[in-house]
Amino acid sequence: MYGPHARFRPHTPARPSFRCRTCGAPWPCQPARLGLLWTYRNDRIGLLVYLAAQLQHALQDLPGANPRDLATRFLRWLPHPTPPP
Repeated sequence: MYGPHARFRPHTPARPSFRCRTCGAPWPCQPARLGLLWTYRNDRIGLLVYLAAQLQHALQDLPGANPRDLATRFLRWLPHPTPPP
């Protein structure tokens, strides 16, 4: 028997274009962002390291792209951390 997420298809980047393999949008697409936030919900540093590594790959794979635009695309969507009480 399949669980509730059996139909979920992961939204992963296709290299070298860095478009989503599932929906074709620039990666990280909205579903990928939600999935990453859920996967790394208790490991913000891990998420930042993962996204920084993907950004580095994108900078290599997309030499004509503006580095600032790629950094915005890969990192600026992250919510700001909440300060401890």
